[in-house]
Amino acid sequence: MDYSLIHKTTYEYSEPVSVSHHTARLVPVNDGRQCTSDFTLEISPRPEAVHSRTDYFGNAVSVFVIRELHRSLEVLASCTVSVPELTPPVPSLSPPWVQVAGRFCDPVSPRDTAPYEFCLDSPLVRPAQSLATWARRSFPWETPLLVGVQDLMGRLYREFEFDPVATDVATPLEEVWEKRRGVCQDFAHVALGCLRSLGLPARYVSGYLRTLPPPGQKRMQGADASHAWFSVFCPLNGWVDFDPTNNLMPAEGHITVAVGRDFSDVSPLIGILTGGGEHSVSVAVDVVPAESTSTRARVLWD
Repeated sequence: MDYSLIHKTTYEYSEPVSVSHHTARLVPVNDGRQCTSDFTLEISPRPEAVHSRTDYFGNAVSVFVIRELHRSLEVLASCTVSVPELTPPVPSLSPPWVQVAGRFCDPVSPRDTAPYEFCLDSPLVRPAQSLATWARRSFPWETPLLVGVQDLMGRLYREFEFDPVATDVATPLEEVWEKRRGVCQDFAHVALGCLRSLGLPARYVSGYLRTLPPPGQKRMQGADASHAWFSVFCPLNGWVDFDPTNNLMPAEGHITVAVGRDFSDVSPLIGILTGGGEHSVSVAVDVVPAESTSTRARVLWD
C-alpha cells in the first residue's frame, strides 16, 4: 500500500521568540518493511540553515535554527510511504523466552551486542521487580517468546485504560503503572519495562497509524494519528512489532518513523528557545492512499 503522508505541527507563543534551535525526526524509515520517497520539510519562519544527519539508532534527523523574531512556528513534513503486505511471524514457532533471555546475560556474544543495549535502563524506562512479577504471568517457563509477548500485549490492552488526559509526555512510568491508564506512549513504556525486567531486548517505535472514519461518515482531514508501539528482538525474526494500544501486530496500516530506547530518543520535534513565554501546540496528521512516485528527497522553507 502506498500512502501520502502529511504531518503538520504548529507552535503559538505568548511572547516573541528571538532564537530557536530545533531537532526533527519526521522522515519515515527506509528498511525492508517500508520505503519512503518524495520527502519534503517546509518550515516557517525560514531557518537560516537545515542540516540532515542520521542518529545513533539509524533515524533520519533534521536540525535547524531560526534567528528572527517570531511568535509562531509551523513545520510541515510530507512524503509518500510504501508499506508492502507482509506475513507476520508465527508466534508459536519462536524460541522459548528463557532461551532468548539467556543470550543477553553477561557476558554477551559480540553478535548480540546491538540488541543487548535494549535490555538496559533508559532515561524513561527502568526495569523493576513489580514489572517483572506482573510480566511473568505471560511467560511460563517454556513459553515461546512471541506467544508470551502477545499475551502481555493483550493484558495491557485489557487491564490499562486509554485516557488522553490522564498523562502527558513527562508523566513517569511509575505513575502510569500505578494509575493503569494513559496513551500509546505510556503503554509502550510499560511493555518495555516489563520485557526488560525479564532480560528481553525491547525498543520503542514511533510512527503513524492510519485511521478510518465510522461507516457513512466522511474522513476528516488531520484526523490520523502519531502513534507509538514497541518491538521485541527474536533471534529467528529480528525485531517484531506489537501495538498494545490496539492489541495487534502492526501491519500495513502502521508507518514507522523512528526507533529508540524510549520516547526521549524519538520525539518528532524538540527545541530550545530564547523567549516565547507560554506556548500551545497543535498537531494534524493525514495518512491517505496515494500513487507510487519516484524516490527523491528535498527540504523547503518559506
